[in-house]
Amino acid sequence: MTEVSLELIKQAAETLKDAVIRTPITHSITLSKITGAEIYIKFENLQFTASFKERGALNKLSNLTDAQKKAGVIAASAGNHAQGVAFHANRLGIPATICMPKNTPFIKVTQTEEYGAKVIVTGNSFDDTAQYAADTALKESITLVHPFNDEYVIAGQGTIGLEIMEDVPDLDIILVPVGGGGLISGIAVAVKALNPNIKIIGVQAERFPSLHRALNNYDFNDQGSTLAEGIAVKDIGAKTLKIAQKLVDDILLINETDIEIAICLMMNIEKTVPEGAGAIPLAAALKYPEIFKGKKTALILSGGNIDTRLLASILMRGLVRDGRITKLRIELKDVPGALAIISGIIGTKGGNIIDVSHHRLFTELPAKETYSNITLETRDRQNLLEILKELNDAGFTVEVNRYTDL
Repeated sequence: MTEVSLELIKQAAETLKDAVIRTPITHSITLSKITGAEIYIKFENLQFTASFKERGALNKLSNLTDAQKKAGVIAASAGNHAQGVAFHANRLGIPATICMPKNTPFIKVTQTEEYGAKVIVTGNSFDDTAQYAADTALKESITLVHPFNDEYVIAGQGTIGLEIMEDVPDLDIILVPVGGGGLISGIAVAVKALNPNIKIIGVQAERFPSLHRALNNYDFNDQGSTLAEGIAVKDIGAKTLKIAQKLVDDILLINETDIEIAICLMMNIEKTVPEGAGAIPLAAALKYPEIFKGKKTALILSGGNIDTRLLASILMRGLVRDGRITKLRIELKDVPGALAIISGIIGTKGGNIIDVSHHRLFTELPAKETYSNITLETRDRQNLLEILKELNDAGFTVEVNRYTDL
């Protein structure tokens, strides 16, 4: 059995040279101010398929025998691993079959097919799909390219650690998203071999704590889906767990709201698109400032494959949370001009009314009173507070929707 070592990762780096992007790692001045840490971001979302998964996939494919390459490969994935395998298998002339769960977004199926792979949509869950792929590999005598539980895949992901150590060797902490564990295992092997004093901290969604659960020995509790779908793995890999037990210093858990906030910050501050898993290291730096204060910390932005409709929803929810888009319930007398007074106050203070609905019938208020639901856009939270004060001073009773953070 091949052991994942610094030497194997260096060999992977030679294999990947000129075939995958050597992504930049840059210092974020603004996020450093916000978190209190010295933040560096490794932009793996800049890979051709927008994810680090290309590294492990290509390294595995490159280490197949000629006979294995000719026979072809099969993989199970709902997204990033699928595209990495499909793209590089097509580039190397290796027949590839990708198995994807039935709930996989159509756009991901289409993209994978466009990279030249045969796609089989099967299984109601990823576990079902993975089992189908494993069974098919045995039945058809083709190679299964596992998304994380494989030494060559782990070594390929570990090349990220080599690049980080070349660019920012004096880090204190590296924050890594964790699903099946291939990324954190590879990075940990590379980094700890070069500087054992750097802490490797994994970050997981609370709903899918695969590594945290394995290290702390508790059962999986199905809590539904997560925005960090790229790391929504029920069980950590056996090989990756063995490495993590030796080399990973800590695991932090993040809730869904924290992931939303981190996605918005990455978009608004760094002007880059992260998927949920890619934003989760920033969420950890924001949620646990006491761990990272004053520490030179690298965040692995693992990928940028996020559904555009979901991204739009997250960004709009962020505007609501920040008080820039707000829904008000305003009680007023049912007399001519009352609504004009309200709109005048909002306009004078710089607010922009997006939507108005006026209610006379479906209300518990007295017959001579009514209420309006007004959705408005403001410059920021302070501008909203100014408008609310003016409305209250004018005698209106105003309720703010509970999703706005005041």
